[in-house]
Amino acid sequence: MSVDLTVVVPAYNEERRLAPTLDAIRAYLDDGYAEGGERPRWELIVVDDGSTDGTLDIAADAEAADSRVQLIHSDRNRGKGHALRLGVLASRGDRVLITDADLATPIEELECLDKALTDGHTAAIGSRAGADATIEAHQHRLRELLGRTGNFLIRTVAVPGIRDTQCGFKLFDGDHARAAFAASRLRGWGIDVEILQYFRRSGWPVAEVPVRWAHQEGSKVRPFDYVKVLAELTSLKARTVRPVDLLVAALFLSMAVTLYSGRLIAPGDRYLPDSLQDQNQWEWFFAVTADNVRHLHNPLFTTLQNAPDGVNLMANTVMLGLSVPFAPVTWLFGPAVALNAAMTLGLAATGVAWYWLIRKRLVRHRGAAVVGAALAAFAPPMISHAHAHPNFMVLFMIPLIIDRALRLCEGTRVRRDGVVLGLFTTYQIFLGEEPLLLAAMGMLLFAAAYGFVRRDVARDAFRPLARGLGVAVAVTAPLVAFPLYWQFFGPQSYASVLHGDNAGNSPLALLSFAERSLAGSEETANALAQNPTEQNAFYGWPLVALAFAIVVRFWERAVVKALAFTAVAAALLSLGPKFRIPLTDIVLPGPWAPLAHAPLFESVIESRVAMVCAPALGMLLALALARLLAPERPMTATRYAGVAAVALALLPIVPAPLRAVEREQAPAFIADGTWRKYLGEGESLVPVPLPDPAAATALHWQTTADLGFSLPGGYFNGPWGPERIGIYGASPRNTSNLLRDVRDSGRAPKLTDAWREAAREDLAYWKAGVLVLAPQPHDAALRETVEQLLDRPGKWVDGVWIWDLHRGS
Repeated sequence: MSVDLTVVVPAYNEERRLAPTLDAIRAYLDDGYAEGGERPRWELIVVDDGSTDGTLDIAADAEAADSRVQLIHSDRNRGKGHALRLGVLASRGDRVLITDADLATPIEELECLDKALTDGHTAAIGSRAGADATIEAHQHRLRELLGRTGNFLIRTVAVPGIRDTQCGFKLFDGDHARAAFAASRLRGWGIDVEILQYFRRSGWPVAEVPVRWAHQEGSKVRPFDYVKVLAELTSLKARTVRPVDLLVAALFLSMAVTLYSGRLIAPGDRYLPDSLQDQNQWEWFFAVTADNVRHLHNPLFTTLQNAPDGVNLMANTVMLGLSVPFAPVTWLFGPAVALNAAMTLGLAATGVAWYWLIRKRLVRHRGAAVVGAALAAFAPPMISHAHAHPNFMVLFMIPLIIDRALRLCEGTRVRRDGVVLGLFTTYQIFLGEEPLLLAAMGMLLFAAAYGFVRRDVARDAFRPLARGLGVAVAVTAPLVAFPLYWQFFGPQSYASVLHGDNAGNSPLALLSFAERSLAGSEETANALAQNPTEQNAFYGWPLVALAFAIVVRFWERAVVKALAFTAVAAALLSLGPKFRIPLTDIVLPGPWAPLAHAPLFESVIESRVAMVCAPALGMLLALALARLLAPERPMTATRYAGVAAVALALLPIVPAPLRAVEREQAPAFIADGTWRKYLGEGESLVPVPLPDPAAATALHWQTTADLGFSLPGGYFNGPWGPERIGIYGASPRNTSNLLRDVRDSGRAPKLTDAWREAAREDLAYWKAGVLVLAPQPHDAALRETVEQLLDRPGKWVDGVWIWDLHRGS
């Protein structure tokens, strides 16, 4: 016999509420709920989910009293999802209603849902959200708040656009419901979201219908169950990942591990010499962040460097978005391990993110997407920064931001996508503001070019994009307002950082090979870059030539024109405010000149703009390879030649593992804790000479000593002078300048009483407790200079010379 409606009621330990619920449902259905008072042919399925009270007996009595009632019993409790799956798959109705055993939504609300299905929807779900819903009895305020928060997270992650996924009153078209539940896998509360996801993926329309609802005491839903739903959805998502995508992630991870193989074993004992002093600095950043988290100190400021003035950490890109999550790793294994793990995993994640974006938005061929993503993540500029600039190579958020901006252009869920874009942008600000600025420049260049070529698309996308960006700004602004205020106006903030007049790329740098590329040489690369960590172009002439050929071949495609414009414009901007034509003395103004003194842009190292070329070139390669490797086309000699050309262009820039050497260990005076005997409360330890950007080994002393003492001087960005111009290191003082000059020249000058008086003032300002001179080049001259300043000899203690200022100065 055909059935018009099946009602499925899952029940677990519901002996107090089940009988009235079944009576109410049967009475309502017998009275006829449909328009015109027709009596539907119905069945009622009760699924007992392993109850341990009298629920099973009540359901069995109802089954015995009415042949239209069916009991399904599970031998043990397996969860709501399992119960619903049993009930729906046993149903025969043209429509299937799922309702909770407490009837928090009265059965009379079925009429509203039934109308939605009659209007053409395949599912109608009861909703407690919205102005038209009626809440007759509220939950406790805290419980309600937790529920709303959980529901927001669920719909953000899984089913955007549906405001209430967990209301237990849903009506489905029978055949669609049975297909969806047959394909479901979850056993718990997440079944509602899994089914709604299935309907959405299948293109079956779903209506959200406001209903009456009243909280019932004894509800089985707990606030923590929303967390369980998220966990179930995460597990479900993980199971949908294809093995080939896992292999891609493993490939990028192996590439990152190979790059850092020199530090793979005992990272604390290995140093990347091409990082100059940056490894010391970044390990210190991770250490001080972990220390601030552990002691609940202000994560935006510290006096451990540049004592007593301190360091504005927000103005120094400490990557709170990475160093805070890695704080437990820092506590357990030390900052060297934490930094190495963060950079290795972050680089691999960046490759995976570019792969995901290219496959989603550009090409479907996985091999082509892998090659494009590898170039975007492992291009020579990224490898240069991989020495010790995690903020410029851990860029996994950038592809996600690009994708969300493209979603805004589609205009389907502008408010939601704007909120997510705002949250993504906020997180990226705490990963690195300059990379975000460069990414924004690249996106703007691409949008301008694409909009010029496809003006119809630009017209359609402009309004939703503008609205979505407004939402994103509204979300981001309050979240970053205080950190940015602290960065630009807080203690030890600065106006801008000056990098000199030669911070742009030479045109030759765009065509040459980086030092760590297989075809590169140290001599050539260093002649065209500021230092090994700033080789910001170096794509090599074969890749540039190949990119030109790809652009010519696929010029008819708007995306190719836009990518080509982005790459060329970024390369030209990276030349700086002026540049010299190679092999001539002709100097021309560069396109960066109008931006050179603009706020924010004035602190950018112009050569870094060439990093924008990496993802643009990677996408061009992906487009070409997808055409060459298309499975529907037979392989020909021409196609083999194209693949060979790509390989030959990429081979010279394949990165070699980063060089690592044995690290100079902290002297026993520091490592063994002897320093504690010589420092009183609030006093600083003064290395000789003071640490600065050229020699920051003392930061490693600090991390070795678990940040037990503060240091004057240091390696950071801070203000100098009344205009608060940003400089590298502490504001110079007489004594710090003197000791630095002796270190560089190796000559100890004859000092006067004026120098000694200046030294007394500086040591008092630094609240110095002890001076420490470790063995180093020119240490004899440094020792002689300090002895002249203090008018007494030093003392050899645990591998260093010290001057204890408690015994006279």
